[in-house]
Amino acid sequence: MSASVSFDSQPSLFQPTKVGRMNLSHRIVLAPLTRFRITISHAPIPEVVREYYSQRASTPGTLLITEAAVVSPQAGGFPHVPGLWSDEHIQGWKEVADAVHAKGCYIFFQIVAIGRGANLEALHDHDPSFEVVSAGDIPEPVVESTSGPQFAGTIPRPLTKPEIDQYVKMFAETASNAVYKAGFDGVEIHGANGHLIEQFLREGSNNRTDEYGGSIENRARFLLEVVEGVSKAIGEDRTSLRITPWLHDRGLAMKHPIPLFSYVVAELKKRFPNLAYLHAVESRVSVIDDRTPDADESNDFIKALWCPRPLILAGGFLRDNAVQAAETDGVLVAFGRRYIANPDLPYRLMKNIPLNSYDRSTFYLMGDATGRGYTDYPFAKANE
Repeated sequence: MSASVSFDSQPSLFQPTKVGRMNLSHRIVLAPLTRFRITISHAPIPEVVREYYSQRASTPGTLLITEAAVVSPQAGGFPHVPGLWSDEHIQGWKEVADAVHAKGCYIFFQIVAIGRGANLEALHDHDPSFEVVSAGDIPEPVVESTSGPQFAGTIPRPLTKPEIDQYVKMFAETASNAVYKAGFDGVEIHGANGHLIEQFLREGSNNRTDEYGGSIENRARFLLEVVEGVSKAIGEDRTSLRITPWLHDRGLAMKHPIPLFSYVVAELKKRFPNLAYLHAVESRVSVIDDRTPDADESNDFIKALWCPRPLILAGGFLRDNAVQAAETDGVLVAFGRRYIANPDLPYRLMKNIPLNSYDRSTFYLMGDATGRGYTDYPFAKANE
């Protein structure tokens, strides 16, 4: 049963707001979450992926953001991650978007290029000519992990200028497929978590000497070109961007990231005044887990530059700090792990109902079609 909630006298987190073309009934968002319930051909596993997103659309007027889909085979480098270049992909994701819309909710499609973190073997499974590429030729530090995706260590080949232009086109074409063929409400460009766009931004991965390297302005050029290409393809008000200013993983930590990301946010504000939203990850989380931030690691500078435009904040939120965050005009709050375990999370937060605990061991079950740890978390009894 869908929740029927009175918004009178509620905190801003539970109040309606407009984001792009969407009229949301509250400010709780499903964060983009890699789950690997994808076939070897990069299509959503029939039934189970549709059910997963449909469950999390149980409160009408909710915004959901999908897991990241790679913009082309050569832009990937992991098995069991989504794509959107084939009819099979488009039809599978159209069923997801249709199911979410049938619940009265909205859904954005996240798109990404992996870059230097790609697994060379996975690339060669598509085409032996594919290479690990990046902004520069600095390899990803080798990470041994049992709790999430493992990143490579292959020395990447720097993209040429014509290849950079081609990547911009790939992002734009995938965005067009998402909106005009699969029926999504918009697209979130993944400029975060150390993937290709962020590899251009950061000196730890970008040692170029041309117009895409060196100065902050040059290192931000690729990001801004991608946002422009996607905006032209689907409209600014259907386009959004995710960033991780306080990333400390993947060899990309910066002592002073505020000047870089202040420039990025200021340019977005100037060049794309109708952007649907900006999405920033908080400093208290890493790529896959929590961390203890330094006292000066805050996204307040982004709020000062961007708000009252729509700004989604993500990372380590619970009910109380989410309520507090949403009191800033324009702020919405994205939940990841808690939304995994609580398909009716907006209803539970509105009613202050205790949350189910999540099981991290089931987060990344590659190709699993059983729904274990995916579609089997219970709803609150009053919302079933």
